Amino acid sequence: MSSPQTVERKTASPWGVVRLVAGLLLLTATMWFTYQTIEGLAARRTLREQLAEISHARYELLNASVWVAKIQPVLEARIDQLDLNLEGQADLRPMVQKALYRLLDGMKDQMSKPPAAGAATGGGFLAQGNAMVVNMVVAALRPHVPEYTSVVLKELNRPDTKQALRKYIKSALTDGARATFGNLDMRWYEYVLKQHGCADGAACKQRLGELIHAADAQIGRDYLLVLGMSAVAFLLLLTSGPVLGRPQTVVLMLFCLVLLAGGILTPMLEVEARISKLSLTFMGQPIAFRDQVLYFQSKSVLEVFHTLITAGRPDMWVVGVLVLMFSVVFPLVKVLSLVLCLFQPSLLRASRLVRFFALESSKWSMADVMALAIFMTFVAFNGLIPNSMHGLQEAGAQLVIPTDSSKILPGYYLFIGFCLASLLLSRALSRGIRISQNSESN
Repeated sequence: MSSPQTVERKTASPWGVVRLVAGLLLLTATMWFTYQTIEGLAARRTLREQLAEISHARYELLNASVWVAKIQPVLEARIDQLDLNLEGQADLRPMVQKALYRLLDGMKDQMSKPPAAGAATGGGFLAQGNAMVVNMVVAALRPHVPEYTSVVLKELNRPDTKQALRKYIKSALTDGARATFGNLDMRWYEYVLKQHGCADGAACKQRLGELIHAADAQIGRDYLLVLGMSAVAFLLLLTSGPVLGRPQTVVLMLFCLVLLAGGILTPMLEVEARISKLSLTFMGQPIAFRDQVLYFQSKSVLEVFHTLITAGRPDMWVVGVLVLMFSVVFPLVKVLSLVLCLFQPSLLRASRLVRFFALESSKWSMADVMALAIFMTFVAFNGLIPNSMHGLQEAGAQLVIPTDSSKILPGYYLFIGFCLASLLLSRALSRGIRISQNSESN
């Protein structure tokens, strides 16, 4: 009859030692590349937040100063195109005539007004004579008002007069534009531009896009190496024998912990709601806004838990606790139970709770993915923006909203890797325990 110790000694062959050493080397490399992934994603998130900030709609689409800058050239162009042929405007002649008549009436009233009390005058007869003269002058001028109207219209129709009128209108428009501005704090926007040495927002967007693209390439290589080396290590150590030895189990548990750390310490998803293009027509001229970010968020599991807990709502608190339980607490208890069983095998018989978490919880391992399902609900945010902007489209605006703004980040795949790794390890240990129990019974 062979004991478990005998089975384990049989697996301690030279080839098994080579596998263990290879697993340790892979573990060291995996830890390094996981660290690189965590640091790379942290730096990338900073760049991504800066890009989202300078692309936010508050600086363009919702900025009154930008609207003024876009509308003013259109208005000035329309002023230059104004038809100032005043002499040929039939509806303008009655207006000028009425203005001249009012001018004569006003002059008559002003000059015929009796002097104020106490003012020095030349006598009653002189005052009456002055009023009579004014009445005679006004009466003589009134028949000539149509003639004077033609002279005024002709004078207004001179090129230099038209140019002066356009200049006056533009000056009034410029003064109004200067008095119209948005009360917007631009300090963070200017800080991002200064940090990257950019002259304007467009150059900074291009620069940040290049940095993010380079970071994505490096992070992609790092986390794929983590998953690949973890898979190779599990393949080497799980196939080393029918029963996992204690060193092999420790190494595989460390792989699980590394994958779990990478999964919960890095963002799993980034959610962005933005308008790729919004085009309107103002006085026949197009006004367009591009790449306007409305919402951006990128959080890890722990950050989401903190956000939900601090929301101040009981339902969000419950969701936060569920996220923490199924994504952090439950996986850690499962790994710790495996460690306890490794050094105290009697716990498998003495404690049903330890046995459940160490072996039977593998049947419930898909519950770990519940946290990821909660994360994926953020993706539904994309559909809210097109629905809320439907009114603009009905009003004639050309609106382009991307539906692929949300992106799955490496933290998601590292967490999935942990779920699969812990499942494989639990099944391997369960199989080893059954083999040992059968050996003892024989």
